[in-house]
Order: sequence, then C-alpha cells, then structure tokens
Amino acid sequence: MKVSDILRVKGSTLYTTSPDRPLAEALNLMAEMDIGSLVVMDHGHLVGMLTFREVISAVVANGGSVGTTLVRKVMDAAPLTCSPDTEMDEVRRMMLQRHARYMPVMEGLTLMGVISFYDVAKAVVDAQDFENRMLKAYIRDWPVEPGDSPAA
Repeated sequence: MKVSDILRVKGSTLYTTSPDRPLAEALNLMAEMDIGSLVVMDHGHLVGMLTFREVISAVVANGGSVGTTLVRKVMDAAPLTCSPDTEMDEVRRMMLQRHARYMPVMEGLTLMGVISFYDVAKAVVDAQDFENRMLKAYIRDWPVEPGDSPAA
C-alpha cells in the first residue's frame, strides 16, 4: 500500500498558513476546521509545519499565551515529508522515528496533501480487516475433495 492510496480515500482538502501570519489566527483556523496541523507555505513552497506540538511548546514558553507570536517563530521548519509513491511501511517507520503525527505529501515541489498517523493506522487496520474477511470466505468455501469426510 502506498501514500497515494490514503490520499485517494482521504480527499484533497488542504489547510495552509503563511509563516508571517499571527499564531493566534492560525490557531483559530485549526480550531474552526477541527484539524491538528497546518502546512506552512511561502510563495507556493513548503517552509514548515505547524502542529499542536509546536503550539503547546510556544504557549508554555510564553507563559500561557500566544501573544503576538508569528507562525514562523514556532513552526517546524524541517518537516518530515513523503511522496505519493512512498510505501506505507516506510511512512510508519519515518513517523515513529521522528514522533511525527502529520506528514506533508510532496510530488516534487507540489503539495499533494497531508497524512496523519491516524490515516496510516486506519489504512493498515482496513487492509487487515479486508484480508481477514477474504481468508474467512476462502476457508468457508474450501472445496471438499471426493473421499473427504464432511466436517462435523
């Protein structure tokens, strides 16, 4: 399974912000849209990622307030990225190593979407459920060979 499979199911809605936007405005957008991250774009290029991890660190460092802080000051300026062709096992390894909950998906310089650890876990569980159903159906429909005694 590849990242493109997740994006196909998830859809193409993207939420971005500018590095020079006030953090308070970015937080309002995140709360309004019920999302845990924003991709930080500047002149059409990925320059960072803003997640609740960075926000919480900034609030604690600023005595419980965001004040006039800009997104640029708190964003992850070197976010982990992948491509649509990246295999799901590799994505899981990458996310676990960096403790990343969100990962922008890039095709060259073009932002294709964002996948979350939840998206990855859901895709794995869905694939396992499908395989489980297929195996159960296969076993249930196992052909009886001539001379075999029927199962009791």
